[in-house]
Amino acid sequence: MGETSIAPPSGEVARLEIADAGTATVTPASTQALTVLIAVPTIESGAADEGAVELARMLGAAGHRAVIATSGGRLEGEVTACGAELVRLDTASRNPLVVARNAFALKRLIVERRCTLVHALARAPAWSALAAARLTGVPLVTTWYNAFRDQNVFKRFYNGVMVRGERVIALSDHIADAIAERHGVAAQRIVVVPPYVDVANFDPMRVTADRVEAVRAGWGLGADTKAMIVVGYIQRRAGHHVVVRAARRLKDMGLRDFAFVLVGEDPGRSSYSGQLWDMVLATETSDVIRIPGPPADRPAAYAAAIAVVSAAIQLESPRSLLEAMAVARPVIASDLAAGPETVLAPPAVAEDRTTGLRFPAGDDRELAAALIRLLSASEAGRRAIGRRGRERAIAQFADAGAATQMLAVYAEITRQRP
Repeated sequence: MGETSIAPPSGEVARLEIADAGTATVTPASTQALTVLIAVPTIESGAADEGAVELARMLGAAGHRAVIATSGGRLEGEVTACGAELVRLDTASRNPLVVARNAFALKRLIVERRCTLVHALARAPAWSALAAARLTGVPLVTTWYNAFRDQNVFKRFYNGVMVRGERVIALSDHIADAIAERHGVAAQRIVVVPPYVDVANFDPMRVTADRVEAVRAGWGLGADTKAMIVVGYIQRRAGHHVVVRAARRLKDMGLRDFAFVLVGEDPGRSSYSGQLWDMVLATETSDVIRIPGPPADRPAAYAAAIAVVSAAIQLESPRSLLEAMAVARPVIASDLAAGPETVLAPPAVAEDRTTGLRFPAGDDRELAAALIRLLSASEAGRRAIGRRGRERAIAQFADAGAATQMLAVYAEITRQRP
């Protein structure tokens, strides 16, 4: 379907039990065709953006329909390619007047498209989606891709919209635990649905040397330079300042021929990127820091690096780390970037089971130590870590389990709300 325009007018976390993650069990309710309205700010490159496309693809493959309300982005082609309908709406705005106007626009969509439920993937569109769902009587589902900061009562209220749906989806156990602890959400309303990873697309055997060389040339790296990719939006929560301080430590230790490549997108909504460059200049690390923006060829970008780093200082989606693991690259993650269910690291597991290293969030000394440990390992040792990471990505995050769980959530809600 093509693009359409519309005139704006507490307790333990429950897991949904699936008998066999490899095979979907179709319930009577799930045999009915569903139309799901997905509200997301943009469809560019973030976890929520890609999550919207993933939901649309999953619904289309199961014979259902997705309608995505978004301000747009570079993934629009993928949305329409999987049979979803794209409705352009300023869902990225936090302006209360725009949010209210969007609520009535979403209400119209629900009625005109006969939507079965609404799924909100971020806070601003969730407020509009909540109002539209209540006006029409359809259920609301939300997905948390990270844990938001509750630095004051107003921010806590704003964040709270994400727990006002009938089901709350969390991408990982540590995000789910934070939701339950901070917002007192009943256990049965939280469902952990890990992100799906397309391990075929991120297969290192399919990434040619020419693709890797093109990526490295674009980054301005020499043939002997060891590249470490740093993932996450250029925002304070992603911890890029921690990486800059670690880079300074590595230089002080005499390490040469290395570079950190910050591949996150800069949303441009804060002064953080400017502050980050000021820190780079102050620490004299401009020779080892690159900020090229998101790569067009993500599998080749991961393959061009010796390791992939997430230094998040707040809870984050593990999607990028899982993609890196699928490309058989060792990962180094803060304890807020990925939980032990994602990255197997010592001392929790033996060395021969390690898929990466973890360090305390915000601790640049420990990050530098982890990098030294990985860089000083033999090439065979790093390859072994990468191989185990890919095996884990295939075993835990590449089957139909996520789609099966999400469809089961939808089916359960529609059974309760005929």
